[in-house]
Amino acid sequence: QVQLVESGGGLVQAGGSLKLSCAASRRIVSLSSMGWYRQAPGKQREMVASITSGASTNIADAVKGRFTISRDNAQNTVYLQMDSLKPEDTAVYYCRMRVASMTDYWGQGTQVTVFS
Repeated sequence: QVQLVESGGGLVQAGGSLKLSCAASRRIVSLSSMGWYRQAPGKQREMVASITSGASTNIADAVKGRFTISRDNAQNTVYLQMDSLKPEDTAVYYCRMRVASMTDYWGQGTQVTVFS
């Protein structure tokens, strides 16, 4: 079994930065993509950023230019660098790793709160 452990969330003032990390407890074979989703109170979960095994990225319009997704060379960890944070970025952020487009692994979620 694979467990995804997230870290890096917290309370930050608007304009500040945070870096989220998500590490797999075991090496994942046939990993196809990794990504970050977020869910704010009363809203649906939305995709924030994703990166494929080929290193192509997809960034949501709401965070484009402010957030950057990256991964380590071993593909065991995915990061989300969040800069110029806004109060509307406040949400629980979830890490997801997809195996061969058939199985998804999800992290436990980490709270990001941005205050003005």
